[in-house]
Amino acid sequence: MPKKKMEKKVKRVTEKKVEKKPKTKKSVQEIVKKEETLKEEPKKVELKPEEMKKEEKIEEKEVVKPEEIAEVPEVITEEEKESEEEVAKKVMEEEKKELLEWIPKTSLGKDVMQKKVTDINKVLDEGITIRESEIVDFLVPNMESELIFIGGRPGKGGGIERTPLRISAKMHKSGRRYACTAFAVVGNKDGIIGVGKGRAKESRGAIDKAIKQAKLNLIKVPRSCGSWECGCGGAHSIPFKTEGKSGSVRVVLMPAPRGIGLAVDDETKKILTLAGISDVWGNTLGNTGARINLITAIFNALKNLHRYRTK
Repeated sequence: MPKKKMEKKVKRVTEKKVEKKPKTKKSVQEIVKKEETLKEEPKKVELKPEEMKKEEKIEEKEVVKPEEIAEVPEVITEEEKESEEEVAKKVMEEEKKELLEWIPKTSLGKDVMQKKVTDINKVLDEGITIRESEIVDFLVPNMESELIFIGGRPGKGGGIERTPLRISAKMHKSGRRYACTAFAVVGNKDGIIGVGKGRAKESRGAIDKAIKQAKLNLIKVPRSCGSWECGCGGAHSIPFKTEGKSGSVRVVLMPAPRGIGLAVDDETKKILTLAGISDVWGNTLGNTGARINLITAIFNALKNLHRYRTK
């Protein structure tokens, strides 16, 4: 090799060796500094006895007395009560505004609006027909509603999965046109019950129609303890045996003693609970899978309780 190339290689090797030495020195210095800082840190944490006493005094000042603790929740509960009352008032005001916007068209509606009629029992006893659902909203604000599962679709493991809406299709030249049907039950759980059916293109419209129709078909349900096994004289069951029929379905309801409960299917329980009945025995005949016929048969059975006068 020529001498020039050899000299260049020697220079490079010497330069690298010289550069490595200061790096090792820096690393050693850093390690020494870290050890010094670790030694100094516990010294900073240590406090003198005078400082410890000062900290104890500060903690004693921050402690709250038991008397103050007992007073705090009372103030919070009062504020919470006020807020809940304000929310309830706002909801009531909104409902009143909706009722005030209602313009009655029938003579009964005008009497209700003018507060000449204030009791729904008087309307039902006299047999006055209700042609506006707002009358019921005005006279019975605590009315509740339930949807009967009349529809169905294929389930995961086979069979039918019941749905609250029944969807039907009608064939036209332009294609299929679908419609939804709903069946609703309304009641106040105190002897007033109603049943209605609604049909519309959308589900929301069908449900609204069914509830409005149910409010126009209200009846009173006489309740008492008609079971010879109980004889408590309460209003937990029906006064006597009754029957109802709709289509191929025939229903028999019998009074039961207190504690038996509702010995019927789930859909029939909805209408009986809204009627305020808690104990009854039931027997059904026919195609009970047709839920509309089943519930209308129960409704007719409760209506037939008015055939005989009861105290």
